[in-house]
Amino acid sequence: MLVDNGVNGDSRVQKAARSAAAAGWEVILLGKAPAGGGRSWRLGDAEVRLLPMPEPLAKRRHEFRRAWLRAPLAYPPTGIGAHRTQAVKAWRADLRFRRAALTAAGREGARPSALAWPTLRFEEKLSGLVRRWVSLRNRELSRARRNRKLAGPWDRAYTLFWQQVQGDGAWRRLEPGLWDYELAYGATLDELQPDLIHANDFRMLGVAARAKVRAAAKGRRIAVVWDAHEYLPGVQPWRDNARWLPGNTAHEREFVPYADAAMTVSGGLADLLRTEHKLAERPAVVLNAPALDELPAPGDEPAPDIRELCGIGPEVPLLVYSGVAAARRGLDVMVEALPQLPEAHAAFVVNKTDSAYVKSLTRKAEELGVAGRVHVLPYVPHHQVVPFLSGAQVGVIPIHHWPNHEIALITKFFEYSHARLPLVVSDVRTMSETVRETGQGEVFTAEDVTDFVRAVCEVLADPARYRAAYDRPGLLAGWTWEAQAEVLDGVYARLLPDAPPRPAPDADPAPGAAPTSVGVGA
Repeated sequence: MLVDNGVNGDSRVQKAARSAAAAGWEVILLGKAPAGGGRSWRLGDAEVRLLPMPEPLAKRRHEFRRAWLRAPLAYPPTGIGAHRTQAVKAWRADLRFRRAALTAAGREGARPSALAWPTLRFEEKLSGLVRRWVSLRNRELSRARRNRKLAGPWDRAYTLFWQQVQGDGAWRRLEPGLWDYELAYGATLDELQPDLIHANDFRMLGVAARAKVRAAAKGRRIAVVWDAHEYLPGVQPWRDNARWLPGNTAHEREFVPYADAAMTVSGGLADLLRTEHKLAERPAVVLNAPALDELPAPGDEPAPDIRELCGIGPEVPLLVYSGVAAARRGLDVMVEALPQLPEAHAAFVVNKTDSAYVKSLTRKAEELGVAGRVHVLPYVPHHQVVPFLSGAQVGVIPIHHWPNHEIALITKFFEYSHARLPLVVSDVRTMSETVRETGQGEVFTAEDVTDFVRAVCEVLADPARYRAAYDRPGLLAGWTWEAQAEVLDGVYARLLPDAPPRPAPDADPAPGAAPTSVGVGA
């Protein structure tokens, strides 16, 4: 298995590796090590290896040049600016020491030379001037970097030119940083001589395809499974880089034909991918559902009480959002609605509690006079997620209309469901259709505060009615990772029909086992 991150925090990849290994496959999961050397560990019966990955090609050539015309006073982007800043700090620290030494000597009756104090004062004034000069040049360097974006007319023309000249091969010019992944993973893949490569998402697809071709040249067959986590053309465009999306989509198109099978996170995305890439068959659907078998280990702490952390009692209406905090996730609507929901509190269980966006939410709460009813909480361990969330009264998913939001049931949808929370979700297509069909919540118009308040009030008026939807036979059972792992295993078995027999999987969890997830998802 290949993934373009450090594995920790990627619940889908961790569950896939663990469940495939439990099903009898020998699984080695290769990920990207953070700065420094690689490392390895066990994930159930799977082996995880993080590979060192230098990324020199991820930088553009202009990042190594001085911006003579736009910022003539800026330091060159060589690191000399940081060096000069630190040198001035060291100089001023030495001056503070010399001043203290002269002062202490004077108190003891010593008489410094006639030039000692004048020289010190002169150097102190000079160092202040130098510090301001160094700060100016560093600010100019920062400004030059901010303003040099790959989104101007020249960059659009550059992108169009290489698209016309090289077609799908244009990614080599537009996104050369993709080669850093090949250079980090390729040699290890060749050494492992895998029978199957499970390539997670678009960056790993090219790495897997090239390994397959190299093996074929030596007379070996490798099956490639492409696991598409999102619809790449629907990713929110990078405002400062006109080359990123065309480059990555071209890379994906070039290497999709090398995949022997595809899988993805929703039926809607499966249909899009089949149409987009003219696939011979519809990708298998493997939902980002929670795993029932990841129960707390002996000695693990019980899940904290979300209401206790918020400082509220059991009868207070509590709306919860869990996952990544970002503007396109629509969390503003929850804060803006609180003045119209005078008894309700809102809890944000987020990945970065001190991010700029989260701080903007707390500022808005202060401006609206509801700061005491907004609670920002950190993630909890994976086995605590569902019981932790179950202490709330309503699970909220207020995401905005973006292509990838329209076509998937995201991780938090399943986590809320296993916590048996009534839902209030925005009218993105797949999720709103599911909620209306199951009756597990209400749908509101995305970014519409008034309609959000209406939906919340309907749920709070009769929460038992919405919770009852989870009693439908088979509903939650189908939304488990155990059910998805059977699909995954079926894809592998179909691609490797000559694989030796594998041991029977462990028995299913006992009925009524408490569900948990492998992390608060995005």
